[in-house]
Amino acid sequence: MRIGELARRTGVSERSLRYYEAQGLLAAERTPGGHRDYPEAAVDRVIRIQELFAAGLHSQKIRQLLPCMRDQDGGPSTAATPRLVADLTAERDRIDRMIADLIRSRDTLDEVIQAAGADQYARTPHPPGSLPRPVRR
Repeated sequence: MRIGELARRTGVSERSLRYYEAQGLLAAERTPGGHRDYPEAAVDRVIRIQELFAAGLHSQKIRQLLPCMRDQDGGPSTAATPRLVADLTAERDRIDRMIADLIRSRDTLDEVIQAAGADQYARTPHPPGSLPRPVRR
């Protein structure tokens, strides 16, 4: 399939697909006219690359990781090295720390919002018997 079709089917720009190819993440044959011709499996590969970028991995780590991921038949790949597994475990731990930091930040904001909302409620005229709305988390 041509680059435009791969872009359409994956929702990834042609520019990004060319970048993936330059980084060694994606390969294409060339037609006699010089156009890229991607195999059907490129759709799944591009989606997998996008997922790995979204997980915070950089292109060099993705290039190391792709050959180690599950084969098309669903069986485990034999290309994974203990070093790569250790690197990926460290990356997952880093992401877990970032998530914990974000949760703490969100909780702090919730407390400030709740306090500010209660303070504003106290300053605002309101009908007797009405209560402030609870803050949702």
